[in-house]
Order: sequence, then structure tokens, then C-alpha cells
Amino acid sequence: MPKYWIAVASADHTRRGKAGGFMQINHGKAAPLRRLSPGDGIAYYSPTVTYGGKDKLQAFTLIGRVGPGDIYPGQMGDWVAHRRDVDWAEAQDAPIAPLLDRLDFTAGKTNWGYQLRFGLFEISAHDFELIGKAMGAAAVAVP
Repeated sequence: MPKYWIAVASADHTRRGKAGGFMQINHGKAAPLRRLSPGDGIAYYSPTVTYGGKDKLQAFTLIGRVGPGDIYPGQMGDWVAHRRDVDWAEAQDAPIAPLLDRLDFTAGKTNWGYQLRFGLFEISAHDFELIGKAMGAAAVAVP
């Protein structure tokens, strides 16, 4: 049975991953990627447009399914990051604000952003489906 996850990265970083068909988490650390399995659903939340920027976005920017295969190294300039392949769906950015009262992980919470600080956390199938619909990504529907 697949699990569903939210990963956190700036939109400029998520778009690099989409172009390459991969994902990275927490500055390329391998440990968080080991929690994922092929077929799991993954949605990226981007608090900003650029890494370290003050250009707020607060939107879901990518959604897809973890592909087959293991974690592998990817060169990032003068350092190596760990990656996993992902089959990214065609989707549009979806602001989180209209979803806050309907997502299980945010409903009724004034500090809903706290768990986003960890970079990766599991969500319900309901939340993944709601995010997918908001993004217009029918290809990631929950089975």
C-alpha cells in the first residue's frame, strides 16, 4: 500500500528536480529518501520561489510518484547529493491558503507550518488527493 508524503524545497529547486526526473530532500541527505518506496506519492511544498529568498510562494509546486530503483548520487557543483527518481505529473502550482481548513495536517492548527521545517513528513491519502486536485494533476489519483 503506498504512503503519501510532503517534501519541502524552494520552487527553483523543485523545478530542477522536475526537469531531471528526480527529487532531493534536506540538501541532498540520503536518510530521508530511505523512508520512501516506489509507488509512494510525493508532493512538494515551496515556501519561497528561490532558495533562501524572501519571495514568499507558499504553494504546492510538484506532485508525482516515486519511481522504481534505489537512491543514487547526483553531482551538484562541488558536492554530491542523494536522489530518487520520480514520475512527476503535469500540474500547476496550488497555493496552500485555500486548502488549510481542508487538509488533515493543517485543519484547525494555527501553527500548521511547524512540521514543514522537517523537510519531509507523511500525510494522509485524503490530503494527497486534495493537493493533486488543487494542482490539476489527475495522473496521481489515489488508488
